[in-house]
Amino acid sequence: MNAVTLAWRALRHKPLASGLNLLLVAIGIAMMTFILAVSSQLEEHAGRDAQGIDLVVGAKGSPLQLILSSVYHADIPTGNIPETTLAAVAAQPLVKSLIPLALGDNFHGFRIVGSTTALLDHYGAQLAQGGPPSQAMQAVFGARAARATGATLGATFAGSHGLAAGGELHDHAPYTVAGILKPTGTVLDRLIVTPVASVWRVHETDPDEQPAEPAATAPGRELTAVLLQYASPLAAISLPRWVNGQPGLQAAQPAFEAARLFNLLGVGIAVLRAIAAGVLLVAALSLFVALYGALEERRMDLAILRTLGASPAKLLGLLLMQGLLLSSTGAALGWLLGHGGVALLQWSMDGEQTLNLQAWRLAPDEAWLPVIAAAVGLLAAALPAARAYRTDIAATLARP
Repeated sequence: MNAVTLAWRALRHKPLASGLNLLLVAIGIAMMTFILAVSSQLEEHAGRDAQGIDLVVGAKGSPLQLILSSVYHADIPTGNIPETTLAAVAAQPLVKSLIPLALGDNFHGFRIVGSTTALLDHYGAQLAQGGPPSQAMQAVFGARAARATGATLGATFAGSHGLAAGGELHDHAPYTVAGILKPTGTVLDRLIVTPVASVWRVHETDPDEQPAEPAATAPGRELTAVLLQYASPLAAISLPRWVNGQPGLQAAQPAFEAARLFNLLGVGIAVLRAIAAGVLLVAALSLFVALYGALEERRMDLAILRTLGASPAKLLGLLLMQGLLLSSTGAALGWLLGHGGVALLQWSMDGEQTLNLQAWRLAPDEAWLPVIAAAVGLLAAALPAARAYRTDIAATLARP
């Protein structure tokens, strides 16, 4: 009978204690797995969505809110800016490219974004069906938006006022589905893109939005934000300063704001990691107590094993194997629970259209979790195993 079989039978001899230790290891590993999986995917998605966008120009307010609303589409805009801003910014020699955005409506909670085909090109979009919008009131659906809403080519739909589902329906100006995009793994998957002129037409022709009396001066058209890419590193110094000097405008840098956001989130993530480490420490102590207690109870059995020919090294391996079996089994169970938690979060947040998590995707740092679990088991079993190694056969068998 080998050490694995003996260790397994010894653990089954104390099912309650073994089950408790197994649960503690599993909880610690599950917490670590969940934290690593969610945080790594959030950081990866944030970096991918903001890649190639050096600056966002929008209305004055919170820079972080401007980034969240215009790059990640996870917040409300800070306001609108005049359409003339686009030409003024494009005239700057330090600007390589720009993408206008006009927000304000949604379809079943998915944002309708007035822009140009430059937005599609920026995220490397490829059409699964149809073609890009070629005129006003045509729209192309991101993969996730199309799947959730059941959009089909040639179908018509009406947007709702606001950026969340449930607003006033703009049924006076229906859109036509011109195309459906392939998945890109970016924020584009949950957007509905249409020409900027579509957004203007919807609101300019809405009877409920027309003033009772015509104004003496017609208000100018507006945009929500403009996404910029620098032409040279020098732009990072001078262009934000120029934008912030214009009346009603502010410049926000996605890289800076995203770093600030993850620094804030990092505090909470560090606390959760510390809690998970604490649970693993408690699991190690509990495992040590259980194995040490089992050693005291089974001294006579171990001595008999020695008389039957078992070497001290085999007794040492037996105790170490018990700790390793418990910790590795707990690690496997914890990994399943951790990724199950990610799947549950993905399901519960599916209606928010903000998180796009993959439940069973492995984070790079997860490779260390089995090593950590094995170390916990071996360290907890080290002292009891050492005592088993030094078992005095004669003295043990002489005890009454």
